[in-house]
Amino acid sequence: FICDGENIKSEIESMPEQYRYSLDRLNEELDELLKLGITNVLLFGIPNHKDEIGSQAYDENGIVQKAVKHIRKNYQDKFLIVTDVCMCEYTSHGHCGILHNHDVDNDKTLEYIAKIALSHAKAGADIIAPSDMMDGRIGKIREVLDNNNFKDIPIMAYSVKYSSAYYGPFRDAADSAPSFGDRKTYQMDFRSYNNFYREVEADTEEGADFIMVKPAMAYLDVIKSVSEVTNLPIVAYNVSGEYSMVKAAAKNNWIDEEKIVMENMYAIKRAGADIIITYHAKDISRWLSK
Repeated sequence: FICDGENIKSEIESMPEQYRYSLDRLNEELDELLKLGITNVLLFGIPNHKDEIGSQAYDENGIVQKAVKHIRKNYQDKFLIVTDVCMCEYTSHGHCGILHNHDVDNDKTLEYIAKIALSHAKAGADIIAPSDMMDGRIGKIREVLDNNNFKDIPIMAYSVKYSSAYYGPFRDAADSAPSFGDRKTYQMDFRSYNNFYREVEADTEEGADFIMVKPAMAYLDVIKSVSEVTNLPIVAYNVSGEYSMVKAAAKNNWIDEEKIVMENMYAIKRAGADIIITYHAKDISRWLSK
């Protein structure tokens, strides 16, 4: 989590051992990651200024764009940089797109999502990861990237993203909770069994290079089902609520943290994930090094 400001390393209360960093202190985290052998990072931005159109999300001097340039300048190609493409951290209303009255305008939002993706590619991102869940955004991003000479930049699609209570701590971390309503009109209904097939099919046809399932632990059945219908790499996002529950239980000595985390990771892998995004990454690296 990268934030505007100076001399900031602020622990996220609901996500123990996770921090917001200002750019001038980001190297502390990056240096530690290199020592642990972790070279893949997913960046989220937290701007000082928010407005109805999320203008800082696609500003060439936005916080994520500056962070990507910073990493490229100071670490060259030591890190593979994935950037989250969404508007919820940048809009004053906390929704993932442009509003029309109290509804998100899907088609209008696509233009903005594509602008964000292009700005990240220009800054030097390796992989673009749109998490907004607007219909048609993979095709629009692919079109804009291709038309601007970024044909080789892959898209990691948040294809199967449920409207989940497991995101609670993340919204605290990113200041991205909606100011009204919820995101059920554009995220998926967890009560539905097979509506993910259409999402996977659409994103694949539009040019996605990775298919993501989010959250992970409560959706192992979905990860397994998706692995049976696509040949694209499958990404599972072990989200903030899943992380924080383990940390809270471990703090109270109710569980063996290392054993629980590793059991969870193998469960995700066994279900069919090729890539796991997790806040436990540093702990896992330390445990494996033993």
